[in-house]
Amino acid sequence: MIGSGNTATVMCVLLNEAGHEIVQVISRNEINARILAKKYNAQFDTLMAPQYADADIYIIALNDVALDHVEKYTALKNKLVVHTAGSVSINSLKVCGPNYGVLYPLQSVSKESSYIPEIPFLVDGSNPEILHRIIGLAKSISGNVIEANDTERLNYHIAAVFASNFANHMFALAELYCNAERLDFKTLLPLIKEVTARAHFHSPFLTQTGPAIRDDIFTLNRHLQALASHPELKYVYLKMSESIIKVHGKK
Repeated sequence: MIGSGNTATVMCVLLNEAGHEIVQVISRNEINARILAKKYNAQFDTLMAPQYADADIYIIALNDVALDHVEKYTALKNKLVVHTAGSVSINSLKVCGPNYGVLYPLQSVSKESSYIPEIPFLVDGSNPEILHRIIGLAKSISGNVIEANDTERLNYHIAAVFASNFANHMFALAELYCNAERLDFKTLLPLIKEVTARAHFHSPFLTQTGPAIRDDIFTLNRHLQALASHPELKYVYLKMSESIIKVHGKK
C-alpha cells in the first residue's frame, strides 16, 4: 500500500478482512506509515527512497498531484500497479510497465470513522488479463464493482462532487445560517435524512420540492429579503433557485 491517508487506511481494512495480506505500507510520513503497517504486522518505508517488498499488487493511494510524477517510482517497473484516483487517466501508470490499472473507490471515506460504508469500485486494466485480476480483487472487498474507462470514471467523479461535496457544503451553509440566527441545526436532521433516503427509491429530479419549482415568487422574495444581512448566502440562494427554475423549465 503506497499511501497512509483515508483511502489507504480504509482499503487496508477491507483487504485484510477479505483475507489478503498487507505486506508493506509506504508513505511520505514515516510515522503514519509505521502506525498503519503495525496494524497488519507489515513492513514500512517512506517515499524518499523506498525499498519495495515483493507483492502481487502495488496500490498507489496518493493524491492526484502525486500521480503526475509516477515516473519517480522506478522500482515499480513491470509490477502490477494500480491507482485509486477518479480523475487521473489509467495511462499515468504506463511508465511502470505493461501491467497497470485503476481501483477507484467511489465513496467518501475517513480513517477516523468507526464504520466503513458500502463502497462501489470503478476498475480498469491495461489489458484483459490485468483487468480480470483487478476485478477479482475488487469483488473480494466489494459487492459493487463496475468496469469504467477514463471518461466514465471522470464523469462519475464529477457527479460525485455534486452529490457529495456540494450537497455537504449546502448542509454547512445551513448550519452556519442556523448558528447566525440562533437556531438549532439538528432540527433539520430529520429533513436531511428524508431527502437522502428518498433518493434511494425515486428520481431526485422528479421529487424536487420548494418555492422555486412551485413558482412561488412571494416566498422567494420573502426569503431573499430575510437574507439581506447574509449577502453571500443570498447569492447562493438566488443562484440555486435560478438553477432549479431553469432545469425544470419553469418561467
